[in-house]
Amino acid sequence: MSGNSIGKIFRLMSFGESHGVAVGGVVEGCPAGVRLSVKAIQRELGRRRPGQSDISTPRHEEDEVEILSGIFEGVTTGMPIGFLVRNRNQNSRDYDHLKGLYRPSHADYTWEKKYGIRDYRGGGRSSAREHIARVVAGAIARQVLARYGISIQGYTSQVGHVVMPWGYSEVKLEDAEMNIVRCPDAGTAEKMTALIRKLRDEGDSVGGVVSCVVKGVPVGLGEPVFDRFQARLAHAMFSINAVKGFEYGSGFAAAGMRGSEHNDPFVMKEGKVRTETNRSGGIQGGISNGEDIYFRVAFKPVATITKRQDTITREGEEVELEAHGRHDPCVVPRAVPVVEAMTAIVVLDMLLESRV
Repeated sequence: MSGNSIGKIFRLMSFGESHGVAVGGVVEGCPAGVRLSVKAIQRELGRRRPGQSDISTPRHEEDEVEILSGIFEGVTTGMPIGFLVRNRNQNSRDYDHLKGLYRPSHADYTWEKKYGIRDYRGGGRSSAREHIARVVAGAIARQVLARYGISIQGYTSQVGHVVMPWGYSEVKLEDAEMNIVRCPDAGTAEKMTALIRKLRDEGDSVGGVVSCVVKGVPVGLGEPVFDRFQARLAHAMFSINAVKGFEYGSGFAAAGMRGSEHNDPFVMKEGKVRTETNRSGGIQGGISNGEDIYFRVAFKPVATITKRQDTITREGEEVELEAHGRHDPCVVPRAVPVVEAMTAIVVLDMLLESRV
């Protein structure tokens, strides 16, 4: 089965299913001699783990990472870094009623038709629990990027119809970790949380947007044509479960602007070439220009809801589904560290590629 790895130099290969023994991965290409904090990796897993608030799935997992190789006395050896996170709280029987039917907007039908078999327990490999491997690899990448002064900060900017009215430069992005919805504006966060709770109680779900800002990226990362910086980012973001859209810089708003409104004038600041504005989102011609890289990732509403839905069985019988199990009413708050992780993997991969 292909499609289980990402990256050219800094490369992640992941494995595992939602209700299997464990999920894990192998990271190749991490430079030798980097002091890695396992506590920092664990902290990122804690931000993604289920059961962290009343607006996430009640599945309880500690998500403790086990490093198997590639680190000696706290320092990377340059060899593959193998790791495991064991599944300890599977309630597979919650999914027995789904064995013979297809859940609306899930991968059940397509997966079974492609492979002839599917793991119906929580989605198996197509479950968002696979994101654990991404978060571990991303936490490793972030520690390497910090040596180059590169930082990554994601946050929830929209849940349903509730949109944060401020741009990223108008708020303290670190305040995103001050509330359970991960929005840096407290007032907007309260409205988002209230909406998620309301829809959860109604047996429904809601989508939203994760915004992300990358600071400190040097000029010159990315390749023209097929390996543009934004193309590598978009590929990584669309590989995340439930992602429906990606835009960087001015994004789709650029379609309604004139060139005179959208262009970023060049200026000299402290002896360096800079842009007066940053509608380009830090990328021009597919190559980083030294400004902040910022983008938005849209997530659909969670497909599994407790409201009754029409579907069909494997035999083609039309039935009514009332789903059970443990699911998030909104994936966006827990998706923030996943977006950050995938960003770190992409940026470090391009940074190392530029030094080869």
